[in-house]
Amino acid sequence: MPLWLIIGIGSFIGGISRYLISGWIQGGVITFPFGTLGVNFIGSLILSLIMYLSEYAGFFSEEVRIFWAIGLLGSFTTMSTFSYESFRLLEQNENLLFGLNVAGTLLLTLAAVYMGKFIVLNFIVGAK
Repeated sequence: MPLWLIIGIGSFIGGISRYLISGWIQGGVITFPFGTLGVNFIGSLILSLIMYLSEYAGFFSEEVRIFWAIGLLGSFTTMSTFSYESFRLLEQNENLLFGLNVAGTLLLTLAAVYMGKFIVLNFIVGAK
């Protein structure tokens, strides 16, 4: 199967998943973008697991890694929505919420990457 089709299928699934999961997380909360924060955390954790499992344990073929990393997760998480929602908080003079969103997104997504690496090295590769 051509790589562009693998990426396209992953993007289709990731976009729909993002819409559903972000909406579910957001619920009725209007001001703070919990949905975007949630999918960015989840996506960062999954991306970390995929990439470290590929690098350290050789778990995934190039096609599987591309499907997940570029296709599915590329459309599941998005900085454009994060940036827009953060800017809207500034426009609405929600400076505290703006700071919480920026700091929360940065800290949680970096923590998710670390968690993924920790899981792979300590429970999967280390368990061999």
